[in-house]
Amino acid sequence: MLTQNSTVSQSKSYTLSLVIIGALFFIFGFVTWTNGTLIPYLKIACQLKTDVQAYLVATAFFIAYTVMAIPSSIVLSKTGYKKGMSLGLFIMAIGAAIFIPAAHARSYNLFLTGLFIIGTGLALLQTAANPYAAIIGPMESAASRISMMGICNKIAGILASLTFGYIALNDADNLVASLKTMDEAKKIITLDNLAARVVMPYTIITGVLILLAIAILFSPLPDIKDTEKEADDAGLIHKKSIFQYSHLWLGVLALFLYVGVEVMAGDTIISYGKSLGIPLTTSKYFTSCTLVCMLVGYLVGIAAIPKYISQQAALKFCALLGAIFTVAATLFSGYYSVLCIALLGLANSLMWPAIFPLAIDGLGKFTKIGSAFLIMAIAGGALLPLLYGKFSESVGTQKAYLLMAPCYLYIFYYGWKGYKK
Repeated sequence: MLTQNSTVSQSKSYTLSLVIIGALFFIFGFVTWTNGTLIPYLKIACQLKTDVQAYLVATAFFIAYTVMAIPSSIVLSKTGYKKGMSLGLFIMAIGAAIFIPAAHARSYNLFLTGLFIIGTGLALLQTAANPYAAIIGPMESAASRISMMGICNKIAGILASLTFGYIALNDADNLVASLKTMDEAKKIITLDNLAARVVMPYTIITGVLILLAIAILFSPLPDIKDTEKEADDAGLIHKKSIFQYSHLWLGVLALFLYVGVEVMAGDTIISYGKSLGIPLTTSKYFTSCTLVCMLVGYLVGIAAIPKYISQQAALKFCALLGAIFTVAATLFSGYYSVLCIALLGLANSLMWPAIFPLAIDGLGKFTKIGSAFLIMAIAGGALLPLLYGKFSESVGTQKAYLLMAPCYLYIFYYGWKGYKK
């Protein structure tokens, strides 16, 4: 009877942990995927001149992962997973609160500062939550668990994209046209009113983040201690340095490229649609289409991994699919080309769930620092969209997407050989 009760208790603890981590991934998604709307919105509100300037939204947000990931692992070694997650939410709340004075001042630099601080909090949160989701159960089913987290992430992203698209870009086409004929005084008032649209949403986000931080701090979420057991099981106990794990470092590069192409697909698609002559009233929904495709991929991953297909095989298949859709996007025109970019969401869906557990497998006591290096790879979302913006100015918005093809080919290599210890 004691054993049965113990088993039931462990099952309840496991389920509760998944629910709490799922809530955190919902927050990741909601905050992260507003960027796709913020890029065209801030380009109008702050009167930015170039796409490269506008894509600094992604750069400021994602570069925080590179700057803060190692400090995050140090913080986690002192606080543990649960307190670290709570602290990350508090930091995100500070960044969200900065949007309020940024909107009132219509200051692009202040908006970017707020995004960087939100990214800082997310770096801490993700450094804790991703390995937590991977190691609370069997490693061979880690991709399935992270796919569940991805569903929470992308549902939040769809809601964020639709909500902020409606709030921030409502009647944006008529607004942009009317700005060209306004005198300077009326133009300033109109732009100030446009900037003020985000005040209430980010006030609510700030409050929700603070409440969640408190809730996590006092939740019964169990704190997992890193041990050398996994490494010992894998025959890797003799390794004394994180730099001896080649599969981790190849995984860091794979994640860097994956996040870059994922952010390019999600954050550039609205501007891409506009460049093809599709009105903003329609193109503002394109990011949601990408996320719906990712959601479908996650559902397939949950059903198929590891029962019908391994994490590695899923990664190879998705990488090839990504390369195919990338090339197709440059060959087709109009809505068909946009559809290929949206379908990259399907190709991207199982990449993070597969790469992350494969890269941290067998790290043992190096799990936190290994996770930090993987979180640093999220900087791909800061750099590759910026590179896309630069290329688009010289070769056009469509051909610039060819930048993604070699990224998918390397990810295929990681799923083929690179993950092996």
